[in-house]
Formats: sequence, structure tokens, C-alpha cells
Amino acid sequence: MAKRVYLFNEGSKDDRDLLGGKGANLCEMTTLGLPVPFGFIITTPTCREFFEAGNKLPPLLEQEYRVALDLVEKNMGARFGDPENPLLFSVRSGAPVSMPGMMDTILNLGLNDDIAAGLAKKTDNPRFAYDCYRRFIQMFANVVLEADGEQFEHEIEKYKEQHNKPLDTDMSAEDWQAIIKTFKTLVNFPEDPFVQLKMAVEAVFLSWHTPRAYVYREMNNIPETLGTAVNVQAMVYGNFGDTSGSGVAFTRNPSTGEHEFFGEFLFNAAGEDVVAGTRTPLPLESLKDKLPAVYDELYNTQALLEKHYRDMQDLEFTVQEGRFYMLQTRSGKRTGRASVKIAVDMVNEGLISESEALMRVSPEHVEAFLHPMVDPQAKTDIVATGLPASPGGATGKVVFSADEAVQVAAGGDKVVLVRRETTPEDIHGMKVAEGILTELGGMTSHAAVVARGMGVCAITGCGSLKINYAEGTATTSDGVVIKRGDVITLDGTAGDVMLGDIPKTEASSSDDFQVLLSWADKHRRLKVRANAETPEDAAKARELGAEGIGLCRTEHMFFEAERIDLMRAMILSESKDERQSYLDQLLTFQHDDMLALFKVMDGLPVTVRLLDPPLHEFLPHDDAEIEALAGRIGKSADKIRDIVKDLAEVNPMLGFRGCRLSVVYPEITEMQVKAIISAAVAAIEAGHKPLPEIMIPLVVNVREIRLISEIIDRGIRAVLAEKKISVPYKIGTMMETPRATLGADRLAGEVEFMSFGTNDLTQMTYGFSRDDAGKFIPQYLEKKLVEADPFVSLDQRAVGRLMEMAVNESRARKPGIKYGICGEHGGDPRSIQFCHDLGLDYVSCSPFRVPVARIAAAQAKVKRETGNA
Repeated sequence: MAKRVYLFNEGSKDDRDLLGGKGANLCEMTTLGLPVPFGFIITTPTCREFFEAGNKLPPLLEQEYRVALDLVEKNMGARFGDPENPLLFSVRSGAPVSMPGMMDTILNLGLNDDIAAGLAKKTDNPRFAYDCYRRFIQMFANVVLEADGEQFEHEIEKYKEQHNKPLDTDMSAEDWQAIIKTFKTLVNFPEDPFVQLKMAVEAVFLSWHTPRAYVYREMNNIPETLGTAVNVQAMVYGNFGDTSGSGVAFTRNPSTGEHEFFGEFLFNAAGEDVVAGTRTPLPLESLKDKLPAVYDELYNTQALLEKHYRDMQDLEFTVQEGRFYMLQTRSGKRTGRASVKIAVDMVNEGLISESEALMRVSPEHVEAFLHPMVDPQAKTDIVATGLPASPGGATGKVVFSADEAVQVAAGGDKVVLVRRETTPEDIHGMKVAEGILTELGGMTSHAAVVARGMGVCAITGCGSLKINYAEGTATTSDGVVIKRGDVITLDGTAGDVMLGDIPKTEASSSDDFQVLLSWADKHRRLKVRANAETPEDAAKARELGAEGIGLCRTEHMFFEAERIDLMRAMILSESKDERQSYLDQLLTFQHDDMLALFKVMDGLPVTVRLLDPPLHEFLPHDDAEIEALAGRIGKSADKIRDIVKDLAEVNPMLGFRGCRLSVVYPEITEMQVKAIISAAVAAIEAGHKPLPEIMIPLVVNVREIRLISEIIDRGIRAVLAEKKISVPYKIGTMMETPRATLGADRLAGEVEFMSFGTNDLTQMTYGFSRDDAGKFIPQYLEKKLVEADPFVSLDQRAVGRLMEMAVNESRARKPGIKYGICGEHGGDPRSIQFCHDLGLDYVSCSPFRVPVARIAAAQAKVKRETGNA
């Protein structure tokens, strides 16, 4: 049988997985000789045993911890359950990964009527003893007996009001005894200290599965299987009198990262008073003024711990009658800006290496520099939650159409565009909106992809909203009605919809952030490109460190108002000559757009995907829009309806799109190739260095590539023969169908690069519609049917396996071939780790995810080098 119980002098900080973070650090501080009240730890594997046995403690566990308890008694010079010389315990959770406040704690355990009387006699402080006793009953009832904590608070408030005692400090020992008597009528309180201890251990284990703990693990990607340790520690008392107290401190400022000792203290208060916020604490200077020797000991301790752990520490401590005790140390939670500053400062101070600094900064921390963020201290009135499609915080007046968004924004008001789902038709409204909220759609829906590309806050798949365009309302599942013109705030990082204008922290870079990014560039192997179609997006991407464009979706260039009708007229053409006449006009737009991109990305590759989406996406579908289009392009409304009907598909994402358009309408591809290469020629003539890469989408076999490559080559030769200029270019393919990945060795001989389009590859592998998955993915996650949304984090088991087969087999066929990823997974850190391990050459993501990807790519390399991946 493995050892289940460890004393504080039997472990170290390296035992986090076994003893939990809190327990491992208590052991470490004990070894360092710091004044830590002694105790023991029940291990995390014991927690897993407890759950496997149907929530029952393992046999002989009680016998094992009683042996440890005897040794703690000898160390502390007091006895558990002895009224003459009582020893009381705190019983706390402690997972391997810090989850502050998420699980349960019981303090002052071991009290009953006799022991409380003995404690009063021993300390000569009856008020203190009975204050501890009432706190214990209240906490035990709430945590272990699952009683309603409000009723206990109600009884205290009622008593204080009846006896004209407004503050807790006004209560005497007799008052607390009266309260205790009332408390005992509310619950069946166990008097035996050993029964209390056993029940408390069970309760702490069970708190691993509380709703708040579950949500916290989901938010922070903490595995469900870890479990929690139980820390049983001798009590010390901050509520003993005026020379006692409790405090929390940080070795650096957790909000700004400044190297300043920072914290709060309450005199004559227990630790839960500080953490719960029931009393207003004082700055640490108050301790320095009143108990300078204690402050000096605290200051020296924090300096020692930060240097020892080589990270900013969050400390909990207690002072009992002028004597200092350390209760906890852990790596402190910090804001994004603070995390970057602390990491860079610690490198400059020689505490950590550049690699370690990179590992200290999370993708969420990076977001703080790229988008305004909702202030977490101010979040209130959350009325709905959807998918966090594009990060940041946004506030504005609710509008329900793109035209309305443009109109209201033109009047100087900020708007939030609320739609059931967005389409390319909505682009003008999305462009002016502060934020976008949709009832339908997933993390890779139109709204999500476009919003991320523009750096606009967005929440998609908010299924608890029912949107009624006619009435101009969005109604939540709880019956809250949001009306046109109401002000709401979106937290695109968390997916929360809030009423009113919630304060935000503004986005801005810093010198430290730029230093960290420079270290990331030095340490990463993967290149980082951006998905971009406009000069503005390309310029933003390059500003944020992109090393080229990995995906230019050419269809996005045709959605602007002055172009969409030409595109529609081309699609609605009834002959090749008619179609060609419109293609000739579209050529001018495509050429100018490509030239602008080549100029911005001077010297960097630009991967241009040939037209990909189903043609019906460009066409209007309601009668009013069809009638209006008929008047603009000179074709009858009935004829347009007939053609729209003919183009309709049962499953358009698997229909007439991608390379299939090139097969049926080669003239479209000819126009695009002419635009790309003639723009490259013009860029060279203007003194720039264009590096176009033409990408064929949605292929399933090598014959498609051969056919379309011939069209491309013929078009390139025609342009270059006329201009007499050499243009470096590459032809590649997008790997987004399972059949393409399974036949990659055959495709490799015909292309120079392959880029995985993981949005479609995931969709086809799973059989999930990426635009509709938001309706059921939350339930899949909740029921543990999938570990993560496969459209957010790459599914390595199936989709990743297809990618791995494609890379290995095609590399064997053509060693020099290049690989990238241009689906939305290109900006996801966990997916980037997989791409690094797979040996891809680059990832491509939305412009505002480029800094995240740069750091994630560096972290992927560091993890692999250190064996922590």
C-alpha cells in the first residue's frame, strides 16, 4: 500500500502532484526553517481512491492519519480532543494546480462544549474561545453538513440587532455562547473531534466536484483527474487580541507587476475575515507601525521565498500575540500586464532565464495588450453566455441589422451588432460595430472568423438568446428582454453578455511586452503568418510580427458594396461570354487588392487561396433584395430567382465550392491567376519583392491538382510572356478533406507546399457542421463527450492523426515540401504545440492572434526541449 499521509517535514515543493501545491509548499517552508504550524497531508491519489470507492475513505486511512496526528501533537505541545490542553486544526484542500477559493476549508476543527471551555480557561480569553467555536460550527455546518450558511448569518444579525451590538467586536463571550446554543438547534452537530475530522476530510475531497471548482477547471484547462490533497494543520489565531491578526501579501504588485511588497492586514481577525472581505483591511504599513519586529520578519520571509521559488509569491500569514506564522505560499495570480513585467524584470535580475520567462506568460495574458478587456472586478449583470469567439471587451447600443449599425454608428454612437447569424452581407455593419453577438454559429462561424480578423470583440452561439428582428428584441432564457438601443457589454474573452456599460482596461503595448516578444522570436522554430485580405489587416499583422500571409481568402475581397453586385452578376451569368465580361471588371479590383497586399508584405510570402465558398453565399435570398438586385444589374427578378433556386444545395459546405469551381468555371481561376501575377509584376516594377503562393482549395485527388495547375501555369505564362519579368511563385494546395490527407504522398509530387485547412478538416472528420455545432458543443463539453471544442483546439487523436499521416507520407515522397496550417487552430496555443511537434514550417492565424502565436510557438519549443510537453 502506498503511503497516504505525509508530515510537513517529509515532502518538498517538487511533490505537487502527490501532496498538492499547498501541501508541497508547506513542506518546503518547513524545510526552510520558517515558522509553519505543524501538520500532515493526505495525498491526491487518496482522493482518487475515495472517488473510485464511491465516495468512501480507503480502509486504514484513519489509522494512518492518527499516527501522524500523534506526531503533530508532540511537535505542538498540545493534544487533539483534550479539554485541558486543546489542539485545533484547519482542514484545507490543495490541488496540484492552484485553484484559489474554489474548494472548501474548515477552521478551528476539534471544538465541542468541553473543549471550548478548556480553551477559554487555557487562554484566559473566553471571548476568543467562543468566537472560535461559533465560527467552527458555522463553517462545519456550511461545508460538511451542507446547511444554508445564510441562516447562521441571519441569526447573528438578529441577535446583534436585539441586543444593540452592531459589530462582531461588540459581542462578548456570553453573547457568542448564546449564538452557539442557537446554532446547535439548526444542525445535528457532531461533538466527537475525531468524527469531525473524518467528516471534514470527506467534505474536502467532495469539494473537488463543486460547481465552482468544475467551472474553474474548465476555464483554466485543469484536468478533472488530478484530485485534491487534504492539509491538516495546527491552528494559530489572529483573532486572539490586539497584538494578533491575519494578512495576505504579495512579493510584487499583482496588478502592475511593480517590484514592491504589497498586501493587507487585519488586527484581531482570523484569516477568513481578510479573504472574505467582510471587514476592510489595512495596508501592511499598519503592521509595521504597531509590530515592527513582526513586519521585519515578514519582509525577510517574503524576500527569501521569492528568491527561493524564483517567482512572485502570494503569502498568507497569521500573527498570534506578537508571534509570526506562515500559513501558505504559492505563485501569485497576476494580471496580464503584471505577468509580463514580472517575467522580464526577473530575467534582468538574474532570477530566471528567457525560456522560463516565456513559460510564465499565458495566451490570456497576451490578450491584455491587444484588446480592451472587461475589468474582472466590475463584471455584473451577466444575462447570457455564449462562445468566446473573439477576445476583448465591447460596449454599445444594440442594433439588429448591418444597415442599422452603419446608420447609428454614423451618428456617433457605439453599437453592438446582434444577429441570429451573420453572413457576408453583414460585413459593412460588422466593420463599424464595437462588438458582435450571434444566437447561432460556432467558434469558426462567419461571425467568429471575420471578427477575429478585424480584432472586433465577438460572442457566437449564444443559444440562450432568442432574437426577434421584427420586434427588435433579444430575450434571454431567464426572460430578460434586451431592446433595440439598449446598452450592453460583451466580454469576448469569457463569452459573457452584460447589461449596461461595464468598465474596461484599455489595450496598449509596453516595452516589457516587446522585449518578451523578441525573446519569443529568438527561441521559436515555427514561423507565424497571418490570415488577411485587406491592406489594413495585412499592415496590422505585420505590425504585430507576422512573417507573411498564410491565407488570403480572395472571396472576402468581393463583399464590399461596389463589388458585390459585379460578383453576383458574374455568378448569375447565363453564358461564358456574359460571365467573362463581369470577370474582366472584377479583375481590376482583384489586381489592385493583390498589389496592395504585395506592397505591405514586401519580401514576405503571400499565400492566396483561389475562390472557395459556395456561390450561393454571394446571392440574395429574400424577395426584396432580389427585386433590388434585379434593378441594379438589369436581369429580371424571376430569372434571378430561378438561378438562385438552381444553385441551392442541400449541404453547400460539401457541394459546389473550392477547386470544383475551377473545374466547372476555369475562367474564374484564369481571372484570379492573371490578377495575382500581374499585381506581382506591378509590385516588382514599383521596387517591391512580391512572393505569391497560389493555393488550390478543397482537393480530393491528384488529378484535380494537375488539371488546375495547368490552368494556373498557362495563366502565369501568358502574363509573364507579355511583361518579360520573372516572378518567383509557388503552387500548393489546401489540405482540408480527409481523402486529401490520406493521399498526400500522391499530391506531394505536384505541389511545393501544403497548408492544412483545419476548420473544414475537423468538420469533415467529425461530421459536425462548424456553423451549427454551437447548438450542441456546450452539452458535449459538459457531459465530457469531448475534451475540448474541436473547432477551438485541434483534435490530435483523429484530425491530428490525419495530419501526421499526410506529413510523414508526403515528406517521404518529397523531402523539401513545406507545410503550414491556416485554419483557426493556427492561433490556439495547444494546437500550436502539436504543429511544432509535427514539424510544420508555419502557422497562420488572424492578425490579432499573431503575438499569441509567436509566444505559443516559443513555448512549444521550450516545452519540447525541457521535456515538459
